[in-house]
Amino acid sequence: MVSAAVKVAPGVFRIPLMPFDLINSFLLVDEDGQLTLVDAGLKGSTPRIVAGIRMAGHDPSDVTRIVLTHGHNDHVGGLAEMSRQTGAEVAAHADDAVDIRAGRGTPLDRSAWLGRLRSRNLGSAACPIDRELTDGEVIPLSGGLLVVHTPGHTPGHVSLLHLTSGTLITGDAIWNMNSRRTWPSLAACSSIRLTLKAAHRLGDLEYETAAFTHGPEIRGSGRQAIRSFLARPRGFRMFL
Repeated sequence: MVSAAVKVAPGVFRIPLMPFDLINSFLLVDEDGQLTLVDAGLKGSTPRIVAGIRMAGHDPSDVTRIVLTHGHNDHVGGLAEMSRQTGAEVAAHADDAVDIRAGRGTPLDRSAWLGRLRSRNLGSAACPIDRELTDGEVIPLSGGLLVVHTPGHTPGHVSLLHLTSGTLITGDAIWNMNSRRTWPSLAACSSIRLTLKAAHRLGDLEYETAAFTHGPEIRGSGRQAIRSFLARPRGFRMFL
């Protein structure tokens, strides 16, 4: 049974979109009641997102902004429908915005098996991007949402640091499937080298809670868990 909303920190809710926390969106609540949705899940995820917003005690009509961690279809597949229902501004890093606008999958690393079969990931329905994000930008909500460019999984992949609550949303830079930190499926990455390099930026940030788009959050010791994972030897060739 998938719970519809999990309070991660003050003003931060995780909305599980599949059993076992396989895919998550996030809801950020501003002081004035306006809502920011982080990621829109697969196509067909909108009813579960709407239910999660309501379970968190809010109305979907208060979603004024949708921020995307990256352009893979398990994060943008439901974007067109959520955008249509809410009229929210949609924001993504400039390096993924062109593919999302075109409904085109992000490029694949040709050194991995999937990249040798095809040049791009599967795309989703084309959707306008109203705002292009840049590294180091602070989105003005509840004390700020820091954009951290962590390219590799896609060219424009970002992680997001909710400054007020000390919550890091890793995106797909690092997974926490079954509460075990792992690299994302590297065969689906645009650049394996950059994926492994950029994730180390997350160890340099200050936060208490690590929240994952794949897997449950780690409260209190999130930064320590991320740093411990990054210090491990890279046994990643199984993904290639």
